[in-house]
Amino acid sequence: MTESTAARKPRRSAGSKAAGTTGTKAAGTTGSKAGTGAKRTTRTTRTAAERGSDTELVQLLTPEGERVQDAAHAEYAGYVADITPDELRGLYRDMVLTRRFDAEATALQRQGELGLWASLLGQEAAQIGSGRATREDDYVFPTYREHGVAWCRGVDPTNLLGMFRGVNNGGWDPNGNNFHLYTIVIGSQALHATGYAMGITKDGADSAVIAYFGDGASSQGDVSEAFNFAAVYNAPVVFFCQNNQWAISESNEKQTRVPLYQRAQGFGFPGVRVDGNDALACLAVTRWALERARRGEGPALIEAYTYRMGAHTTSDDPSRYRHDDERAAWEAKDPILRLRRFLESSNHADDGFFGELEAESEALGKRVREVVRAMPDPDRFAIFENVYADGHALVDEERAQFAAYQASFADAEGV
Repeated sequence: MTESTAARKPRRSAGSKAAGTTGTKAAGTTGSKAGTGAKRTTRTTRTAAERGSDTELVQLLTPEGERVQDAAHAEYAGYVADITPDELRGLYRDMVLTRRFDAEATALQRQGELGLWASLLGQEAAQIGSGRATREDDYVFPTYREHGVAWCRGVDPTNLLGMFRGVNNGGWDPNGNNFHLYTIVIGSQALHATGYAMGITKDGADSAVIAYFGDGASSQGDVSEAFNFAAVYNAPVVFFCQNNQWAISESNEKQTRVPLYQRAQGFGFPGVRVDGNDALACLAVTRWALERARRGEGPALIEAYTYRMGAHTTSDDPSRYRHDDERAAWEAKDPILRLRRFLESSNHADDGFFGELEAESEALGKRVREVVRAMPDPDRFAIFENVYADGHALVDEERAQFAAYQASFADAEGV
């Protein structure tokens, strides 16, 4: 169980370097403004931004890489009004390196080095934009696809691969980065996040919690229960739904009759749909939601409208349930290409930056391959550790039985 912490030092920039060339350097400075530390109060009258249904899709950067000047979204735009060229390059770098890591992990699975992999291809903007909106003292509850968010929280990407290789059950200390272990059970992390957020309120801290889940998980009862508890107890939690259009092979049309963000209205808190392929919009909307949570104004639901360009996992074949032209239409909205176009048209990045980032990307891929192949086999008896805080007679008995079973193989070999 994760331990609630009242406050931590300001978050380090994940892998930050000076930026100056192609968007591939550390970004970390795009985190949200520090909270005011104001006492939590009951919710106040909602602003136009909170009434997420007024204008359906929040977009600040078009697929062509042009800034959107839309008065309806001016309130959100204010959350990134002071973003610097260095921070923009950082967002780009984060997305490029996350995609490179993801591609390497997919290749490693195909080569038999991993048992399974869940790709985030196409969802980089949703994850990097929202991840960079968090503060270090915020707490993140992911599913099993939030590789970009893990990157933003400073988790070494190679640590994400241990579970998929079968050498551990996670590979990192959740409290070291305020980033919970990956959750395989669909939707349960929404309840974990809500309970943790309720604990934060009792601690008197001004931090917030963010829970990630997909459109498929939104059909789980755990998510609805989390919504209800969060609303009733005014918990400082942001529910971030990455709507990638497909719950494995089930399309949105077979899951819901209303846009997912509108579900929040029935529970009494605001819901917003954001262009999930627009890193700038995802950063702005998540900053807005986290800051209102820290002020004591309760939960919010963000639906990042995006697309899973790859398979659900490496055991899936998307060609059996969707058409190539659908993917082609979404590839035209590629989140990385979109931000690159903006950087180039604004003269915020040059060929040197992009070239340096490409070299860094290749170096990351090489490191991931080397680390994965060097991972040791797990200790067979580790499964009996950390089951209880103290010793337990039944666990001791099971450990002894397992030891005898293992020893029987050695006896057989000696015959």
